[in-house]
Amino acid sequence: MVEDTMFSGESKNIEYKVSLPDKSEKYMKTIVAFANTQGGKLIVGVDDKTHQIVGVENDVLFQLMDGIANAVSDSCVPQIIPDIEPQTVSGKTVIVVSVEAGKNRPYYLKSKGKDNGTYIRVAGTSRQAFPEKIKELEMEGARISWDELTCVGYPVSEEATEKLCQDIEKFRKKAGMSEHSVKKEQLINWKILKQSEGQLLATNAYALLTSDYFSFSKTQCAVFKGKDRAVFLDKREFTGPIYTQIEEAVDFVLRNIRLGATIDGLVRKEKYELPPEAIREMIINAHCHRNLLDESCIQVAVYDDRLEVTSPGGLYNGLTYEEVMNGHSKIRNKGIANIFSQMGLVEAWGSGIKRILNAAEEYGLPKPKFQEFDNMFRVELFRNSFQMINEKENIGEASEKHRRSIGETSEVAWRTDLNDTQQKIIKLLSEDHQLSAVKLAEKIGVASRNIENNIKKLKEYGILIRHGSPKNGYWEIVDKDLQE
Repeated sequence: MVEDTMFSGESKNIEYKVSLPDKSEKYMKTIVAFANTQGGKLIVGVDDKTHQIVGVENDVLFQLMDGIANAVSDSCVPQIIPDIEPQTVSGKTVIVVSVEAGKNRPYYLKSKGKDNGTYIRVAGTSRQAFPEKIKELEMEGARISWDELTCVGYPVSEEATEKLCQDIEKFRKKAGMSEHSVKKEQLINWKILKQSEGQLLATNAYALLTSDYFSFSKTQCAVFKGKDRAVFLDKREFTGPIYTQIEEAVDFVLRNIRLGATIDGLVRKEKYELPPEAIREMIINAHCHRNLLDESCIQVAVYDDRLEVTSPGGLYNGLTYEEVMNGHSKIRNKGIANIFSQMGLVEAWGSGIKRILNAAEEYGLPKPKFQEFDNMFRVELFRNSFQMINEKENIGEASEKHRRSIGETSEVAWRTDLNDTQQKIIKLLSEDHQLSAVKLAEKIGVASRNIENNIKKLKEYGILIRHGSPKNGYWEIVDKDLQE
């Protein structure tokens, strides 16, 4: 029931106030954050610590509701129009302020300005948005896709254009699609190239599809021993056109999982332990929906018990987790999504999650896990413990033999070297796992925003994981070697 969800505890979409603070700014941050993220409800008359329904006195009920409406109107830019209504729960009256995900982003506090007054929801708290997040919100509000913007200074060469056109044709043929010639005119129609004053200009999508121009455009792949990131068995970093990264990453995973044989009557059939179509879908989705304003990389990790694919950027433009699981889709990178569709890499919009779930079910695997964070999205496909006939070597041994056979070495780092501040953060958190960003800033002697930026990177590297609530939770250092 909706009521059960509303009063079962604070979350990304629910916040409680036992009473209205004297200063409206304290709860206006939440209103703004809801509008900038996935919407939500601010409920007045519920204790945020005990979840006890305290209620609001009837003689001040409508006065408080009017006060909230006026505060929202006076404090928030652009205009936010919440739905404010009383609701009776367990014989007591509470005020429910419902805010929809806004379309005119970014929303911010007028008194603080856009740079300092833009807030988003992270887990169960409202936090000031980083500059890169504000930029993404601006693009969402303007209905602009970053990959369709002009890539200033990037050349449009006949050679690169011809290769991209030929590769699109090859992918179409491989996917069994109708064959037709692809020329630069199609690339212009698909907004991959632009015409301006008789010149052809490259978009960011064109650069991503023809080169390794952007340093963040790479797919980091690794095999780990066990169920965490403590010990590497193999690691690779793939760059170049993103569609080649997808194929190389899929091949990497297939090389590092078991390939066995099953007997169907008199016919012997080879079969991977994980469905290749699900692996491919996970990696395609990561590239198609990633946040290109976030300079992190896509990561593909093979563990003893699962395959994990992580892409930068949470859900896009107010899309909720529930909507994603029900097949809804909002396109973050329109140019790339269009090309993937033309190549046959994307079959139907919003079908990726369902295809992964169906493939896992057909294989008899545990249900895949989908996790949404404030700055990343992760899909986990779990491996079965069964043994197949004529099973290949353990993944570590197979991976090592493969490296020797092709003469490769694993010199690519899964993450960049930690800077001085990040090393100090790890050292302090190894001594006290509950230190806040403010406390870390005091001990290290830098600004809190500096700490928050570095913590964000450590989380993206897979080194730090946050457990529990922002107030009462703790940090886990995943890479055990860093604690020594």
